[in-house]
Amino acid sequence: QVQLVESGGGLVQAGGSLRLSCAVTGRTSSSRTMAWFRQAPGKEREFVAAIFRSGGRTYYEDSVKGRFTISRDNAKTTVYLQMNSLKPEDTAVYYCAADDSLILSSIRVGENYDYWGQGTQVTVSS
Repeated sequence: QVQLVESGGGLVQAGGSLRLSCAVTGRTSSSRTMAWFRQAPGKEREFVAAIFRSGGRTYYEDSVKGRFTISRDNAKTTVYLQMNSLKPEDTAVYYCAADDSLILSSIRVGENYDYWGQGTQVTVSS
């Protein structure tokens, strides 16, 4: 089993920054893909960013490219989402997700991930 715990959410003004963290415990895997998703009120959950397996290549949803950065520490026990130039439309609950068997074409679909955190609220005021 894998446990994920997010932290770092909060209230920030438009243009500000936040860094989300996702602590990963439990079973380790060299083929693990880590991702961030978000869900705004009344909207479907959407892909934000992913770091693919041990190679570490990163992928982003178009609206966050150039503003958000996904990264992980060398021990692969924490995944981060640095969010800069935040906009009110970034307001959502942000979820960390993990899976040990994804292929590249599957990383943007939340239903493909086996493990999820409880979520952390990010609110961006205008």
